[in-house]
Amino acid sequence: MPPEYPTPEELHPNQADTAGVRVPLESFADQDAPEPAQTGSRTRPTVQSDKHFFGIKRDAPPPGFVFNDDYDTRFPDDPYCQETFAPNAKVWRVYVEEAAAYDANMVGQSRDGLDVMLVFAGLFSAIVTSFLVQASQNLQADYGEMTAILLHDLVSIQLSLADGASIVNITSPSANPTAAFVANRIDILVNGFWVVSLSASLAVALAAVLVKQWLHHYTSLLSGTSRHRSHVRHFRFTGLERWRVRVIIGMLPIIMHLSLMLFLSGLILFLVPLHASLAWAVGVITVILCALYFISNALPIFYPQCYVITLASCAEGS
Repeated sequence: MPPEYPTPEELHPNQADTAGVRVPLESFADQDAPEPAQTGSRTRPTVQSDKHFFGIKRDAPPPGFVFNDDYDTRFPDDPYCQETFAPNAKVWRVYVEEAAAYDANMVGQSRDGLDVMLVFAGLFSAIVTSFLVQASQNLQADYGEMTAILLHDLVSIQLSLADGASIVNITSPSANPTAAFVANRIDILVNGFWVVSLSASLAVALAAVLVKQWLHHYTSLLSGTSRHRSHVRHFRFTGLERWRVRVIIGMLPIIMHLSLMLFLSGLILFLVPLHASLAWAVGVITVILCALYFISNALPIFYPQCYVITLASCAEGS
């Protein structure tokens, strides 16, 4: 009597169920196992080889991705004439599951971008605020400097009188505390750029918080039958598209980019009266950054395979 060999179920007890779908064990043997060696009338069992493709098992789905569209196996067929009228018909259950996967991907990407935008807007606002505090002092009279000028004039007058000069020939003080203060045009431009930049970054932070609240409401759990959840989800998705929520999300990075450019422009003007070489260095870096930014946004127009995010794609929320 020939010896008994273990069955495929005993060899592979954990491979009878893949991604929630019952798969015949013969399919595993056909895909990975070689043909059994024939030795007379006996058949030698073959153990499935542990094959990998780029470090991933061929039988296992990619990490974080489960693709299972065998709805005929997962959801039983509805009775005749109940395909759409039943509250938990198959079509509604399939719609709920597909919509959940789509919404999870869409909302997950949007939340990741909003989280990065919140961190960047917070750090950028703190930096702009520190510069703005220093630059805003140039928009008002510096009474400390004016006091130093008046003291210098007073000492000069006393020295002139000590040398025997006539008081008629002594010039009037160069500083007048009662005169109206007129700010320099460069100081006005610098403060204007930085105030607009700070306001835009704070507006982006506020918009990001509001959009996260909208997305939280959009993905809130629903109760009821599959048909009811399908109708409510479609109602929410229609409102999301009608009010251009994804377009708003795509516009936030553009506003932050403009805010950064305004800050760099103000920084160049701020350094001009202080040190011309530093102003030139920052100006060259700013021009290079702006050139790279616009080139990277123009490349996909001529090279579709260029993997960069364009302004148009951001505005569309893609």
